Amino acid sequence: MAKTYKIIVSGQVQGVGFRPYVYSLAKDFSLTGTVSNNEHGVIIYVTGAPKNAEGFYDNLIKNPPPVSKIISSAIEEVPIQNFNRFQIIPSSKEGQVNLPLTPDFAICDDCKKDIADVKNRRYNYAFTTCVNCGPRWSITKTFPFERAHTSIADFPMCESCNNEYTNPANRRFHSQTNTCPECGISFEFTDNRGNIFKAENIFKTIAKQLSEGKIIAIKNTSGYLLCCNAEDDGVVKKLRTLKNRPNKPFAVLYPSLELLQNEACLNAKAIDVLTSTERPITIISLSNYKGHIALQEVAPGLNQLGVMLPYTGILQLLANQLDVPIVATSGNIHGSPILSHKKDVEVKLKSVADYFLHHNLEITHPQDDSVLKISDKYNFECLFRRSRGYAPNYLNVEVQSNDKILALGADLKNSIAFFPNQHLYVGQYLGNLENFDVYNRFVEEIKAFINIFEQKPEVILVDKHPNYQSTQYGLELSKKWNTKLYFIQHHKAHLAAVLGEYGLFKDDNVLGVVWDGTGYGDDGAIWGGEFFKYNAGEMERLAHFEYFDWISGDKMSKEPRLSLFSLADESFHDLLNSKFSREELNVLTAIKSKNKLKTSSVGRLFDAVSSVLKICDFNSFEGEAAMLLENRIIDYNIGRCVNYCKGFSGKTIPTLLILKGVQSDIKNGLETAQIATNFLFTLASIIYKVAENSGSSKICLSGGVFQNTTLIDMLIELNDNRYKLYFNRNLTPNDENMAFGQMMYYLNCENRTHLQ
Repeated sequence: MAKTYKIIVSGQVQGVGFRPYVYSLAKDFSLTGTVSNNEHGVIIYVTGAPKNAEGFYDNLIKNPPPVSKIISSAIEEVPIQNFNRFQIIPSSKEGQVNLPLTPDFAICDDCKKDIADVKNRRYNYAFTTCVNCGPRWSITKTFPFERAHTSIADFPMCESCNNEYTNPANRRFHSQTNTCPECGISFEFTDNRGNIFKAENIFKTIAKQLSEGKIIAIKNTSGYLLCCNAEDDGVVKKLRTLKNRPNKPFAVLYPSLELLQNEACLNAKAIDVLTSTERPITIISLSNYKGHIALQEVAPGLNQLGVMLPYTGILQLLANQLDVPIVATSGNIHGSPILSHKKDVEVKLKSVADYFLHHNLEITHPQDDSVLKISDKYNFECLFRRSRGYAPNYLNVEVQSNDKILALGADLKNSIAFFPNQHLYVGQYLGNLENFDVYNRFVEEIKAFINIFEQKPEVILVDKHPNYQSTQYGLELSKKWNTKLYFIQHHKAHLAAVLGEYGLFKDDNVLGVVWDGTGYGDDGAIWGGEFFKYNAGEMERLAHFEYFDWISGDKMSKEPRLSLFSLADESFHDLLNSKFSREELNVLTAIKSKNKLKTSSVGRLFDAVSSVLKICDFNSFEGEAAMLLENRIIDYNIGRCVNYCKGFSGKTIPTLLILKGVQSDIKNGLETAQIATNFLFTLASIIYKVAENSGSSKICLSGGVFQNTTLIDMLIELNDNRYKLYFNRNLTPNDENMAFGQMMYYLNCENRTHLQ
């Protein structure tokens, strides 16, 4: 006897080809009924033999579409309904959105074949997509994910596209981003004076211009990219000057995996990441590099390179015309957010780009490319930037709260988090809120989240630093909406981010290690070298690096030599004289004698060591000194390492002692690479010494210092299965995880500071 069942599936199930898949599967099991999107996910009604319905449900949950991610599902018998057939019906929305949003997906192999096939009607059509690939979050206006709720709605489907859209046998069946050359998005190619150029194959023209040393701003599906020939040192140098980015490495787009493999060594893990649906920039080693990239201009002083493969039809069609790798960096002036509007680009990049490739698809959520690095020894995947392909979902944590919560993160490397329903959303990387345009983007994203979910927060979470832009905006919103406001200490939020990723909040005696550049401490000092003991909701500061003077405000993070000056004693006299003028030393000595602000920052210790080793005295980008320091280590032998802090046994780590160990090895003529290795070995050894003293068996590690993958490898190697190590894995260890950490701390920890 036939029965009717109602099935609800929640998770990343909209914009991923879920309904067409359900349609085909229902046909296979001889079921009639309907499938549609709603504010909770996908709702299915099936009528048929109970055995068939159970088989259908089991297959659906165990083998969903490739880019979907099911969080929960339920099936229940309901009163019998008679359906003539199985069909996809229009989405209904009876309440507020309560489902994960959908990130952008890299172009799939089938669509790549379509645009390369001369006989295919989408030959050379850059916006070719299907249910398995294409832009999602970058074009979303509201949810559920339907064409009418995206900017693609500006392009009504032609008859051919509509036939595909309604044909169950077609892979574009119910593909919401379906367009073609007849009805779709169009390009405009101009020079920087606004002159429009026509070409039979625009990408062939662009490839020619790139080969001739031109800089081209290309509008991709998530924002503009500035591109030039990566093998032409002159044009790369020019781009650096015009973009105001003197040393920070550029990302390089390789036309194909084959070319990349011919020029660089890739392991299986790197290939998996480079070809994934997220398709991030992946940082690889340059050992045994055989290519012709202008490395000193593309990645100054580094033995690593950020590479990526084409992830949209636009980049794939360009790649088809290229035989060399190209620089593909965010379309902006250094420090500003990625640009996505034609008018903005023509004004702000007029003096940077020689040519512009525009298109008329509106980008509603501009996103930088995500960045990931794989450690050399143990293949640990460390996210450096979480943006396109990953945001705005966070599917790996279950949140229990009746509050609607907005977390505003920190100022540097800002991202936001929102919990308006039963799901947690962690937005894309936004940047440094000290930049006016980044701050405006931050405000716009908050408004977008509130509009999509039709919910205002009842609780707002901010960093404890009173002068952060994010904190100030939280105060403003709290007064405007009359909501509760909580201050969460910076480093406790970092620790909570790791505890949240692994679901460790009910555990006892967990050691938290949080090392970064700066964060406002509970005692008014600038923390950054912290150890915490976590016991089921309580965080206690257990140990920290010995305080030293925080001088010259934000300038200290920009000049590693200032960290050296702050830490140095008389034995560094000659070195300081070589780095500062007599007038500078007099001023700094006077400042230091009156200074009351102290820091425990390991980030600044990295700066001081980098300065002592004459690697870097001035940072042109955040973390440059630390990156260059790690870069000196090509390989290491753990058996040859020396611990500069071997006698440490108390609660305060002797910071100066570590620096003097470095100084001693320099005087003894030890090579810089081995000294840098000894420094990282010392830091790793300190962690295990504190763990031993605390009796903890679990160690959670977060903060920007843990972007150092050599340090991560050392920790894994030294561990020898004595402790369970927990690093950020689905989030970055840097301040991008701050909003998520604030959310986790609020939901799971005590002693929150509430502003009445």
